[in-house]
Amino acid sequence: MTAKTTYRERTIPRISLSDFENNIDAITTQLCDASENVGFFAIVDHGISIQEIEDMFAQSQSFFALPDDVKATVPWSPNNVGWEKNAQIRPSTGAPDTKESYQLQFGSYMNDTWISRSHLPEFKEKSLAFMHRVRQVSERLMICFARGLGFPDDYFIKLHDVSRENVQSVLRLLHYFELPEVSDGKVYHRAGAHADWGFLTLLFQREGQSGLEICPGREVVTEFAQGDTWSKVHLEAGEIVCNIGDLLMSWSDDRFKSTFHRVKAPCEPGDYFGPRYSMAYFNQPCSDAVIQGPKKKYPPVTGAEFTASAMKRNFAVLAAKRQQLEEEKLKAKSMAPATGTTVAAGA
Repeated sequence: MTAKTTYRERTIPRISLSDFENNIDAITTQLCDASENVGFFAIVDHGISIQEIEDMFAQSQSFFALPDDVKATVPWSPNNVGWEKNAQIRPSTGAPDTKESYQLQFGSYMNDTWISRSHLPEFKEKSLAFMHRVRQVSERLMICFARGLGFPDDYFIKLHDVSRENVQSVLRLLHYFELPEVSDGKVYHRAGAHADWGFLTLLFQREGQSGLEICPGREVVTEFAQGDTWSKVHLEAGEIVCNIGDLLMSWSDDRFKSTFHRVKAPCEPGDYFGPRYSMAYFNQPCSDAVIQGPKKKYPPVTGAEFTASAMKRNFAVLAAKRQQLEEEKLKAKSMAPATGTTVAAGA
């Protein structure tokens, strides 16, 4: 039986980017405050229309509606591009997420990983156009973070240059499968608790398809830790939900918080059991970018080295989680009553 979630109301700051050039100082103050205290915030008046977002969701749904053998022509690769299904395992659960995703990048890693025009004629062009729109919004936020940390305005923008071959930023299209409202005895995970290891994530969701929850409280980027009190993230149409990643937490000398979050698998009254679609744009610096905060709390590492270290830490926690689950399984088996023995009535 799944344990009942403990909830606490937390305010997710909503920040307007309206008249950005004239309001940049106030916006910077709001972004830094939200990043220090919550690690999550929503942005509005960002310039991407609801229609643009819905058009990209339509492209995403068209892709996921294709037969699996067609989607398998663009399989996921270690370059962090392509399609996967029921394959991502979180260290917090030790089990696969019940979803599929298609990861898109700007550069040459996508040369053989775009779905064929014979299946979706406009998919590539419309996806790239949307990705550039999100990049533009991201760059405004990067200016604010650079100012907040005392770097030149274009500091982070240069290190996320999508025209370079070693750019690592990704748009991830996500489809979480519909789950049974009446328990079938199985345990499902939509997206187990995790922290993003990139720079900054911009998330697009659909109204009514709830499930995103956060669990603040992490103090240093070297910890893999989470609490057990969650807060639901509510949104309105057109909002973009943003969260700090491990990389920006490190780059800020732990000033900005990379918060644990999850997409809860529905199991309680009021949860959403239907299919869920979202789109996450992960800003990740070029692989040769040198990462070190203004106070030099951590030694300098490249973007590639930071990613490798984050993956190593996550896999170590995953291995420990799997060992824990195996020990619990063996313990339960040893305590189970023997089968096949008949006891006479009245004995």
